[in-house]
Amino acid sequence: MKLFREDAKLKKKNYIVILSLISILLFAGCSAGNPTTPGISTNEEVKIKSVINEYFLAINNQNWNKARNYCVNAGTRYYAKSQMESLVNSYYSYCYVVTVNFIPDIINISVTGNYAQVYMYYYGTVSACGYFYSDGYYTTYTLQKVGNSWKIN
Repeated sequence: MKLFREDAKLKKKNYIVILSLISILLFAGCSAGNPTTPGISTNEEVKIKSVINEYFLAINNQNWNKARNYCVNAGTRYYAKSQMESLVNSYYSYCYVVTVNFIPDIINISVTGNYAQVYMYYYGTVSACGYFYSDGYYTTYTLQKVGNSWKIN
């Protein structure tokens, strides 16, 4: 009987050791966040993320002037925002309610001098007159440092 108890204890210890090793192997590659390019200061990364998030928030609120302020004048996103503004305004001529909702998920940021590239996935929806359109895709936004601020190009 004593042999059986020792054998059970040994099995329990082996089980705990094996379970611990499996856990270590599974979680060894996990990190607490998205990787960023070495050399980006935390302050610059925060500024860049803030510009991207505030830009999309302004679009979601249909505050076109505020969204425009996050863009480089005559840049690609400046014109894309203007096209979206025109499209949404044309929907209002037929529909009482038009909703726009874009959610960016920043994956990686790389900075070279006064330019940054932000690789992200974003999901967007637009609804008007009972119709609903949604799409999501990976894209890269280029930002340019203008003075002390980052602007979307």
